Amino acid sequence: MKYKLCDLQEEVKKGLKAKRYNHSLGVMYTAQALAMRYDISIEDAGIAGILHDLAKEMKDDELIKYCRKNGIKISEDEKRMPYLLHGRVGAHLAKEKYDINDDIHDAIVYHTTGKPEMTMLGKIIYIADFIEPGRKMLKIMPEIRHLAFIDLDKTCALILKYTIEYITGKDEKGLDANSQLAFEFYKKYLED
Repeated sequence: MKYKLCDLQEEVKKGLKAKRYNHSLGVMYTAQALAMRYDISIEDAGIAGILHDLAKEMKDDELIKYCRKNGIKISEDEKRMPYLLHGRVGAHLAKEKYDINDDIHDAIVYHTTGKPEMTMLGKIIYIADFIEPGRKMLKIMPEIRHLAFIDLDKTCALILKYTIEYITGKDEKGLDANSQLAFEFYKKYLED
């Protein structure tokens, strides 16, 4: 890693709209708080948090073009819903530009969909993206925010369950296979 977190904040601020940057700051701070709780690298959590939406403001056609140019595989779900590529593209950009480690890279790739057997950092970024203070106050939010500091696996399961119910209730083609696979893996933590 050739950049310090404060430098990354300034870099990201230049490339994102104010609302998206504020969200990224919220994810960074939330991820760092969770990292302290679970005794993992606060620096890695902060870096993954500030960089997680690096490609979020790219248009669908730009994301697809970037993937094709850089040999990034596009799943069938991502072809139907190109906005999902922002995690994969953002992780690639962060690796190329900031030399992030593999754990940060993986956390950025799956911060929207989740995946089975996420690393501690992966779970933290997935959760922080959902619960950061600037997020819309959903009915389930207080429970999830509280649970995040008690049990990451159960929190992932609840977020995945809520997200799948929301998406399938809205638009069945909008569900990504990674989210379904992640829920199949994490739902056992809801049975306790």
